[in-house]
Amino acid sequence: MDFQKELMLKQELINRRLEKIINEDDAPKKIVEAMKYSLLAGGKRIRPVLAVSICEALGGKIEDILDFACSIELIHTYSLIHDDLPAMDNDDLRRGKPTNHVVFGEATAILAGDALLNYAFEIILKEALDKNKYCYLKAADIIAKSAGIKGMIGGQVIDLESEGLNISIEALYNMHRKKTGALIEASCLCGCIIAQKEDMTDTVKEYGKNLGIAFQIVDDILDYEGDPKKLGKNTGIDKKNNKSTFVSILGIDESKKLAQEYSKNAKNNAKIIDKSGFLLSLTDYLLNRES
Repeated sequence: MDFQKELMLKQELINRRLEKIINEDDAPKKIVEAMKYSLLAGGKRIRPVLAVSICEALGGKIEDILDFACSIELIHTYSLIHDDLPAMDNDDLRRGKPTNHVVFGEATAILAGDALLNYAFEIILKEALDKNKYCYLKAADIIAKSAGIKGMIGGQVIDLESEGLNISIEALYNMHRKKTGALIEASCLCGCIIAQKEDMTDTVKEYGKNLGIAFQIVDDILDYEGDPKKLGKNTGIDKKNNKSTFVSILGIDESKKLAQEYSKNAKNNAKIIDKSGFLLSLTDYLLNRES
């Protein structure tokens, strides 16, 4: 298998669908423009790629999960728009472009994020109604919880409350399992559930957990020593905002070792889930990424 070619094909499939997924009828032009500005600004599309790949690996069909997977990218994009706001990380660069609030103003950026989140659930519920399968409702429940107060939003709150504090490594794990890990884990689980392979749920869940933590550690490492041009965003933001990270608590060398450890665990899970080797290669790709 040519991993890079396979990844590119999946990303292109997702990007083509994202370009058409927002129905613009009767919607104010400015809000649609702001939504699409961030949604179509590029990115690796890791969460929908995970959902599609795991569904396929477990015998599901791409057409059964594609729109659902794209809805997860809408949720991820909304979170990035809100993360960049002056009240949060106060960042002005994302994916090599000015952030949403810099271009459209704070009020429209907030509404664009809100709109993407709501539209994601429009897509998810349409899938459940059109296909009339319980598995879509079950997957929707997982996504809603992963994006809510017990998941991504809860993690963001902990992050804000922890600014300027010396938190423990246990508290850091808890924060990132929610803030970053929850939606990654949910993306994986939705692939499993829509493929209707519930006997694989525990293994897929474990894969998502391990991958989510590894992904965040690498993010922290890149914020510390990454190249802003390759990243398409500013570095040193965590330090500037007095945030605790794996690097600030453990140091750069220990953080790299820990990322390797979690990636190794994820790869062991991947071997069970996907016999094609794609997930295995994807895990390595995410560990060694420069952006």
